[in-house]
Amino acid sequence: MSEEILEGVELEWEIKEKSPHFIKQRILFPDDNRYFAFLKKVFRHEFRKSGFKRITVSQITKTSLLKDSWEKNIIEINPEYSLKTNSTVWVLNSYMDHDKNEELQPIYYYYVDNILVQKKDYLKEHFIIWGEIIGEEDPILDMECIFIINNILNEIGLEGTFSIRVNSLWLPKEQVKYFDALRDYYSDKKHLLTEETLNNLENNNFEVLNAKSEDEEILLVQAPKMKKFLKKHSKLHLAKFEEYMEMVGLDYEWDDNYFGTKPYYTNTVWEIFEKGTNIVLARGWRYDTLSTTLDKELRKEVPATGFSVKVARLIKALKNRNIVLKNKDKLDLYVVQLWDEAKKEVFPIVQQARKAGINVLASLWTPSMKEQMLKAQRSWAEHVVIVWIMEARNGRWQVRNLPKWTQEEVLKEDLLDYIIEKVGKKNLDFYSPMDDLLIEEMVEV
Repeated sequence: MSEEILEGVELEWEIKEKSPHFIKQRILFPDDNRYFAFLKKVFRHEFRKSGFKRITVSQITKTSLLKDSWEKNIIEINPEYSLKTNSTVWVLNSYMDHDKNEELQPIYYYYVDNILVQKKDYLKEHFIIWGEIIGEEDPILDMECIFIINNILNEIGLEGTFSIRVNSLWLPKEQVKYFDALRDYYSDKKHLLTEETLNNLENNNFEVLNAKSEDEEILLVQAPKMKKFLKKHSKLHLAKFEEYMEMVGLDYEWDDNYFGTKPYYTNTVWEIFEKGTNIVLARGWRYDTLSTTLDKELRKEVPATGFSVKVARLIKALKNRNIVLKNKDKLDLYVVQLWDEAKKEVFPIVQQARKAGINVLASLWTPSMKEQMLKAQRSWAEHVVIVWIMEARNGRWQVRNLPKWTQEEVLKEDLLDYIIEKVGKKNLDFYSPMDDLLIEEMVEV
């Protein structure tokens, strides 16, 4: 085992030893996973139609990349490598390292990822659906990202429950005058500011726009606005973005104090949040200058825009709206058996049933009949087949309809036809991922 891998294992042990609550892990049990699978399917479908291609991201990245992008959320494995806490940086750097700029631009990527976020005294895990469009600076792509997420949220039943918040940031060279004006505005109001805000003001930190007290909230209303300090290029970008948003009929609110979550954001930043709350469902950003911080010798910026969608919050929003998913795990048949002789009769029938499109689960272990029947009832299967030793020997099996509480005797050889008739041929499940395989015959030349 390499030294690097050993150090990674040691880190995992150290984190666990600190505190059982040090990592706040996300666990999606089967019910939540059905929603997660549904969301992934919905997003994949929409992304595919819009030209996005899926990529898979590593859980480890170079520490230098995170530091070069001014990332504060760094969880080091060793001085050279860290756990990936920022997928955008990793994806853009991979794009640059593998000369993807030589392909047809822009390039659309999407990926499903889990990241760790460093909180004050613990790490928190998030499941995220991401999208990146790299290689083009046209603001119509910023609008397209919002348009895609807006459409998806409407289609899954959340229409009318969320709002869109937008702001336009300056390019780095445009920030200096803004912070000079902000310091001038607060010069006779410093006694009303918290010490944290005073430090942010002194260091040109965007967090100065994140009010820490009621006094600061009031002062921000009259504080200088970003829009007034935009130069020609940024003003044109903003004007086009607003034109595109109007073109497709997307309603949004302007928030002069929203600055996103990363220092390398430029121009358009946005959030989609639940109405009446500060719960963010998705957010997006443009990051045209990030490429030059990752590669100091880069002569030309790599324009890019991206977004992230918070899976756990979307699942909660769907549940709060009482949006119920069709249960594809619903069983047509549950088979109860007792002892080895019955088990040997049951197993082959179960395999035949699955090939016939019947969703079936068999109790192949040997607990009590009472326990097996209890599990059958909790499985919500429509039909239960009961096979004891006598049934195994004479081939006459008892079939119970749980919803109707009726029972019939069916010959073993007639069981599958009987269940298919009850379930209905149109409800049989013949899906197989193997259908996507394309096997071409080798042609000798």
